Amino acid sequence: MTRWIVLGCALLAAPVAQAHPHVFVEVGLRFVSQPDGRLSGVEVTWSYDDFFSLLVLEDRGLDPDGDMVLTEDERAALMGFDLTDWPDGFEGALFLYDGARKIALGPPTPTHIGMEGGRIVSRHIRHFDPVSADDLVGRPYDPSYYAALTLKEVTGLSDGCAVTVERADSKAADAIVARMGNSADEGFFEEVQVGIHYADAFEVTCAPSS
Repeated sequence: MTRWIVLGCALLAAPVAQAHPHVFVEVGLRFVSQPDGRLSGVEVTWSYDDFFSLLVLEDRGLDPDGDMVLTEDERAALMGFDLTDWPDGFEGALFLYDGARKIALGPPTPTHIGMEGGRIVSRHIRHFDPVSADDLVGRPYDPSYYAALTLKEVTGLSDGCAVTVERADSKAADAIVARMGNSADEGFFEEVQVGIHYADAFEVTCAPSS
């Protein structure tokens, strides 16, 4: 079954009925600018919930003393764990638009892994063809809603650019999903791709250069 992160048996025998979402992730986005001010990449931070973090560590035999502090070797073993074996068609749970045009993001390169407050925090960077920051629109979300993503911050923009965040209306999303059909079936979420209804969104506006 398609997952936004393929971890083999990391999730063990999680129940399926009414089980969405399985994973909760806080997302940070730091954009990379060129000398001319256009954006050409984004570093994505994923901070996983405590329970999922524990499952990953246990499944991989890491942190056996349970102190939630990884050794250098353990960090090396975990680096990029959430970037391998992405299912066909999975776009990395991040969708960016230059106005109405969808931006094609390059493959991810891991940049960081660690533990913060008992949670696994990973970072990776993705490059794209340079675009203006003005009118940039983005949504971090898992289309199948296997993972619930919450946008925490957007940084790396030049002075004169502001970010407006629109939070998802979960109650309205629940009502939409209920009208769609059998939300107790795990396969329903994979087929219908309801995640967009639970997605936070942001838009960048920049003042004209003088």
